[in-house]
Amino acid sequence: MHAYLFPGQGTQFPGMGKQLYDDSKLAQDYFNRANAILGFSITDVMFNGSAKDLKQTQFCQPAIFLHSYILSKTLGKAFKPSMVAGHSLGEISALAAINALDFESGLNLIAKRAIAMQKVCDDENAGMTVVVGLYDVIVKDICDQIDGIVVPANYNALHQVVISGEMKALKEASEKLKPGAVRVLNLPVNGAFHSPLMTPIIEEITLAVESTKFNTPICPIYQNIKGRPTTDIELIKSNLIDQLTHPVMWRHTILHMIEDGATEFTEIGPGNFLSGLVHQIDNKVKTFRVS
Repeated sequence: MHAYLFPGQGTQFPGMGKQLYDDSKLAQDYFNRANAILGFSITDVMFNGSAKDLKQTQFCQPAIFLHSYILSKTLGKAFKPSMVAGHSLGEISALAAINALDFESGLNLIAKRAIAMQKVCDDENAGMTVVVGLYDVIVKDICDQIDGIVVPANYNALHQVVISGEMKALKEASEKLKPGAVRVLNLPVNGAFHSPLMTPIIEEITLAVESTKFNTPICPIYQNIKGRPTTDIELIKSNLIDQLTHPVMWRHTILHMIEDGATEFTEIGPGNFLSGLVHQIDNKVKTFRVS
């Protein structure tokens, strides 16, 4: 069975989508529609913006959504997923790719999510750090010892956990984790996603999700909260909201997909981050990428 994966924030890069735009009339149409829907030239930011520009959540999230979604559409009939999953914002890309959201609805939802999260980023001195080489229970135990908000945000692989929180608490946790870790590295994001610091925008995101029209998807999506499959629209919506303040259970998601028969994983979007995680989680399955 073939599974498709859609990346999240941190995979952006300057010039992303430019070759896709140049090579595909279909892609050009989608990108031009996106500029009109968003009310600004996202293509200018993607094709000509700096890494600093693309780090901003309000630009980064629509850019990654567009890159992933448009790639999936250029595959045409070759896109035949048995199941899908998306990492953080990639969950919305995945839902649009499997027709649970139409293009405009998906892009508008991403834009509202990005603007709301940008406001929190502007208000908080916070960030995210990846910890490589320690078991997730050790990382969580260290976070629990810190005075301040710092929590595991992404359980990416057995020995890779992203922590998220207030900068002071994040730095303290990082110092405690460094002696036992292979690597402790700050991520190119400007907010503490998947942490209690996102609580102020739950009401705004709930309104955005509830006002968006969802359709029954063409295949199950394994969502970040539990890593279990669903096609139920109400559950999909509540999981999208809960995702803001809860960790991304990525390792569990991939293991559940494999248990349910996935033997091939194709990553659609910028970079190869998710393919690498799949290989870490189970190196017997095949991985591909479309980027």
